[in-house]
Amino acid sequence: MKVRHLAAALLASAIAIPASSALAATATNVSAQGNPLGDLITGLMSLDLQRAVTVPGIRQHLNALQRIADANDGTRAAGTPGNVATVNYLKQRLQRAGYRVTVQNFDIPFYKELGPGSFAETAPTPKTYVDLTDFTTMPFSGSGDVTGRLVPTNDIEIPPAPAPNSSSGCEAADFPAAVSGQIALVQRGTCDFSTKAANAKAAGARAVVIFNEGQPGRTDLFPTAAMDVPIDIPVLKATFQVGADLYAQTQAGPVTVHVTTNTLSENRPTSNVIAETYFGRPDTVVVVGAHNDSVPAGPGINDDGSGTATNLEVAEQLGRRQLLLRYKVRFAFFGAEELGLLGAFHYVETLSDAERAKVKVMLDFDMLASPNYVRFVYDGNGSTFPDAAGPNGSGVVENVFLAFFAKRNLATSPTAFDGRSDYVAFTDAGIPAGGIFTGAEGIKTEAEARIYGGTAGQPYDACYHQACDTIANINNTVLDQFSDSVANSVVVFAQRSQPVVDTAGLVASAAKRAATRAATRGALYKGPLLIR
Repeated sequence: MKVRHLAAALLASAIAIPASSALAATATNVSAQGNPLGDLITGLMSLDLQRAVTVPGIRQHLNALQRIADANDGTRAAGTPGNVATVNYLKQRLQRAGYRVTVQNFDIPFYKELGPGSFAETAPTPKTYVDLTDFTTMPFSGSGDVTGRLVPTNDIEIPPAPAPNSSSGCEAADFPAAVSGQIALVQRGTCDFSTKAANAKAAGARAVVIFNEGQPGRTDLFPTAAMDVPIDIPVLKATFQVGADLYAQTQAGPVTVHVTTNTLSENRPTSNVIAETYFGRPDTVVVVGAHNDSVPAGPGINDDGSGTATNLEVAEQLGRRQLLLRYKVRFAFFGAEELGLLGAFHYVETLSDAERAKVKVMLDFDMLASPNYVRFVYDGNGSTFPDAAGPNGSGVVENVFLAFFAKRNLATSPTAFDGRSDYVAFTDAGIPAGGIFTGAEGIKTEAEARIYGGTAGQPYDACYHQACDTIANINNTVLDQFSDSVANSVVVFAQRSQPVVDTAGLVASAAKRAATRAATRGALYKGPLLIR
C-alpha cells in the first residue's frame, strides 16, 4: 500500500491498533502533533522510512564516493575534479528520485601546499628546523623565499599566563617599526591567525612566524590551525618551544632566519546541491544538511561521506514512497565545509528575508560512522554546555534525537554547538538546529569505552582528515543506528504541527542564548579550521 494513502487507512483501522503496541510507542513523544492519531501516522511514516533506509543502500553511495576519489587523486576536496564529480553524482541521483534540484555555484579561496616549506636560523646560532615537527606552513599562506631579521611583537608573554590571553599581533601597534622588510615573530592568542598575519603584512613584514602560546595543550604544532583568509606572504606556524627559544635570542641581539613556502592559492568555483520535495506546504521548510567535500588529504568517506550518503539514501527512499509530509523537506549538500563552512554560509546569506523565514529548523549530519564511536547529540538547549546553547527551538531538536535513542535503550552523550559544522550558518541566523555526531579527532574516555565499547585513549576516528578515511573506515553498527535516527527526524519535523520552540525550564534563557551566540560567533573554530 502506498504510504501516501496511510491516513485514510488509519482512519478505518485505528481502533484496532492497541495503544500499547510497539508501533504506538514509537510514535509517542517524538512528533508533538497534539493528537494521538497524528502521532500514530507520524510514527508509521517514520517506521516505513527507517526500514527502507538500509546500510547496504547507504554503502552503495559510499562506494560511489570512494570510486570518485580513487579516480581523482584520492580526494573530493572543494575546487578539485573529485568534488565536481561528487556534485554531479548527487545531482543525478536526486533528479532521478524526483526532486527539484538546484546546483548553487560560488567561488572559494582554493589552497594547496605544493611542497614542504623550510625554516632555519642562519645567525647567530645556525639551526635547521624540522617540518611537521618544529614548524609547518600555515594553510592559506602565500608562497615565497625570505631571509631577514626576526622581529617579535611588543607584547609576547613568556612565560605565558595560566589561561590564554596573549594579544600578540592583534593590533597594528603591536609591531615595531623595525619589522618593515623583515620577518615578524608572533605568539598565538586571543585573535585569529588571519588577523595577526594581516597586521604583520600591513606593518611591512615580508613573512610571519606564529608560534603556539605555551599553556598546557597549547604547546605543540597545533596541526588543525589555519588562517581562514588567504594572504600573499609566507606564514609559518611553530611550536611554543621553537618560538620561545627564538624570542629569547632576539632579546639578546639580532636573529636572522630563512623562511620558504611553496603554495598555490587562488579562487576556484565549487557548488552546493539543493534538492527540495515537490510536496509539502511552501511556507515551511525543514533543511537536512551534510557537506559534499572532503579535505585534500583524503577521500572523506566518514567525513562527511557518511552524512552525504545517509541523507541521499533518505532522500531517495522518501521520494520513492511519495510520503505526503506536511512541510517541504530541503536536502542541502553544502560545498567547502572543510574550508570554513563556506557553502552553508553562502547559502544562508543569499536567501531573501522571506525565504529565510520559511526555514523552521536545520538538521545537521556530519560524521555518522566513526570507527571508535560515541553517540553524540548536540546540546541544543544548553543543559550541559550553557555557554553554547542554540537558538530557541534547538532544545526541541535535541529532545527528538534523545527520545529516539532512549526508546531503543541506546545511550547518548551531549556534545556542544562548538562551531565546527554547517549548522553554524543557521544558528547564527537564529534558526533552531541540531543533529548527531559519532566523533572526530577527540579521544575516547574510559567512561565512554565502558558505555559504547571501543578503545579508550584512542581517537573516535583515527583517520579523521587523513588519506585512510576510506570505505574501510566506516562502522556499520552505528551507521545503522544513526541512519534510522536521521530518517525519523526528517519525518518528525516535516510532520510537526507545533512550532519548533522551546518551552519554560531551560537552563539558558533566550536572552542569554542570543548574547552567547553574539559573543562566540567566529571564535576559536570556523568549521573544522582552528582559526585562533
